[in-house]
Amino acid sequence: MSLGHQGVLRDAFEEVSCFRTELYASLTSRGDALFELCDALLCTDGPVRTLVDLALAPEHRRGHGALYAGLNNGRIDVARLRRALAGMPLPRAADGRIVLAADVSPWLRPDANTCPDRSFCHTFGRGEGKHQMVPGWPYSIVAALETGRTSWTTVLDAVRLEPGADVAAVTTVQLRETVERLVAAGQWQPGDPEVLVVLDAGYDAPRIAHLLNDLPIEILGRLRSDRVMRRPTPPRVYDPRGGRPPKHGGEFVFGDPVTWGAEQAVTVTDTRLYGKATAQAWDRLHPRLTRRAAWIAHDGPLPIIEGTVIRLTVEKLPSGGVNKPVWLWWSGTSATAEEVDRCWQSFLRRFDLEHTFRLFKQTLGWTRPRLRSSEAADRWTWLVIAAYAQLRLARPLATDLRRPWEKPTPPNRLTPARVRRGFRNLCAKAGSPAGAPKPSRPGPGRPPGSKNQRPAPRHEVGRVLATGEAYSRPAHHKKGTKPRRTK
Repeated sequence: MSLGHQGVLRDAFEEVSCFRTELYASLTSRGDALFELCDALLCTDGPVRTLVDLALAPEHRRGHGALYAGLNNGRIDVARLRRALAGMPLPRAADGRIVLAADVSPWLRPDANTCPDRSFCHTFGRGEGKHQMVPGWPYSIVAALETGRTSWTTVLDAVRLEPGADVAAVTTVQLRETVERLVAAGQWQPGDPEVLVVLDAGYDAPRIAHLLNDLPIEILGRLRSDRVMRRPTPPRVYDPRGGRPPKHGGEFVFGDPVTWGAEQAVTVTDTRLYGKATAQAWDRLHPRLTRRAAWIAHDGPLPIIEGTVIRLTVEKLPSGGVNKPVWLWWSGTSATAEEVDRCWQSFLRRFDLEHTFRLFKQTLGWTRPRLRSSEAADRWTWLVIAAYAQLRLARPLATDLRRPWEKPTPPNRLTPARVRRGFRNLCAKAGSPAGAPKPSRPGPGRPPGSKNQRPAPRHEVGRVLATGEAYSRPAHHKKGTKPRRTK
């Protein structure tokens, strides 16, 4: 083993130990139980099926009562934990740029009528594979993306969306605070490339770009294929009839190639899975805003938010489906061919966040617990994020403990699930700052045969709308009745 490799392993071990110490300091109440619960989550063999099974892991030295008491009554200094995540080594693009992605993932609780703060979450693929609205807790996740094909991301923040929340406003505040923490941690300095934020079609990319125009951020978002953009204002020509000069130029209809005109830049790239990928870019296009929905309370004249529209087409899809074009909107203007390629390639990396969501839910058991309190759900969410952060820091230290039927994988290409298999050996070397459990005796509980004299209250289900308008319906409603709107 070379001295350079030994130095890398020593630095990685120190980073894991420092983060574990910072995590324990962030657990301000019932920290021992919460820290050991996080270790049990990392060291349990196989996927997490139920929450109480984690109490059987050797790393969890307390009973299952302490497990639930820690989630229900513990406290986490989320601000300190966020700063610790921002101080971790971040992946960067080839030009040294930080690429962030934001998306919403739901924790579905359709039958939990006693759980407060539930909203109707948009889901696809359940039942007959249709779009459905299912009650649950939606979480907005912000993560840093890596380059190349990988299933790793660096989760930096998570916020639970309240019923009736404005998704764009919440995401804007979340991105602003995340970038400010990165700047405070020294991850970005003046002179570095601007941070690129990648969003999917569910976000209003121009509006978010307008709200974050005072930060070193570029917004790249996907647009629907039926959108209509406007060109820049044409040069003012004297009109003897008078009247107000035009504020918008001609229309750019995504579905009508006649309105496109000449492209500013065109690139063609050969890919292994998709064949030739062609990207066309049109400069200085903006949406025509109206005083309704999110802009109804805007003071002063409505802004003109110009950007670059990119149309991406490929020859084929690996699944054999219909290769529909992808429309993107970038907050920058005067895009060169290199910037166009960088934009659409960065957008493809956004789908790595879906692998993180799948790992959270299917392996780490993020949505497995049937917790009643939304605050307990937030604590469990941050424990899952902290566990995933330790897996990422332990990547150089992990060995490939593969099954006999699995193919060998190089050490630098291990998936998060394979790194988790050997984390128990690392955990034994790093040690645990948690104190030893004290002997105790379980309480008597409810007498056998007695009934519950305090039934849990039922809560209505709200909905998260882009406009912030409240929408709810009773938890017990008759079949065939329409949901009611509340002010």
